Amino acid sequence: MDTRHLEAFRAVYENGSMSAAAAVLKKSQPAISNLIARLEDEIGLKLFHRAHGRLEPTPEAATFFSTITRTLDAMERTLTVSRNLKGLSSATLQIASPPGLATYILPPIIAEVLLQNRGATARFITRSSYAVRDLGAIGAFDVGFAELPIDIHVASLELFELACLCVMRPDHPLAGLPRVTPALLDSMPFVTLFPEHITHIAAAEAFFEAKAHWNVVAEAEFFGTACALVQQLGAATLVEPATARFFTAAGLVAVPFEPRVPYRFGMFRPSTRPPSRIAVEFMDRFRRAMAAASAGPCHAGR
Repeated sequence: MDTRHLEAFRAVYENGSMSAAAAVLKKSQPAISNLIARLEDEIGLKLFHRAHGRLEPTPEAATFFSTITRTLDAMERTLTVSRNLKGLSSATLQIASPPGLATYILPPIIAEVLLQNRGATARFITRSSYAVRDLGAIGAFDVGFAELPIDIHVASLELFELACLCVMRPDHPLAGLPRVTPALLDSMPFVTLFPEHITHIAAAEAFFEAKAHWNVVAEAEFFGTACALVQQLGAATLVEPATARFFTAAGLVAVPFEPRVPYRFGMFRPSTRPPSRIAVEFMDRFRRAMAAASAGPCHAGR
């Protein structure tokens, strides 16, 4: 049974005449009449009779109408869903990352994806890198970000590296310099991340090699917390560039640090989830954002 026959029948039933149905469906009146005649032949029932100058549905037509209306509505919903999937408008993007990326790097990129795909939604999971890796092992999101090492089986992995900046208050003795070094920071109050963090290890090595005293007055789990402590204590800290930009807008100063202290993290897809189209689009936008910041992937993986 051709859906054109059903659509013509519904239009005639709802509008009361062949001419009105033709106007609704943007067809000629003879075309509508032909569709109704073919439908009646196919099902072996008379659907309309003429009374008082207009078409009247038969009792059988009323029963038929209720049935085909549900069918046509279901077909229209199916077409709508398929169009939405093609345009990503019904997709859900699920991202997991540690707080630094979640707060200062990823939101503008996620917003771009949502603005370009109206009707799409995002679910943003913020956890420590350890927790993100654990969630990735069970496929709890589309795209994950975590600090290294990423020691789980993944479908794809790309590594990124950013050079940390030294952040301090504008009244800090070193705030006006073009760069700072461990020797210049010798014995000055310093806020660092926890000892197991990659930036803590690299900074400790830098101070050791320079034979400078690393005067750690506080340790924090996240870059944002370290910067907030710097605001209060007048100390210095090392953070990745996105966090540094956020806090320079809030009144702090960011100065290049030598030797280079890298912040490395990975973007990965869990092996238990096939890539969705909206996830692929998000990852492409993230790569472009990193390239624009002169921090493209140092390794594209498996």
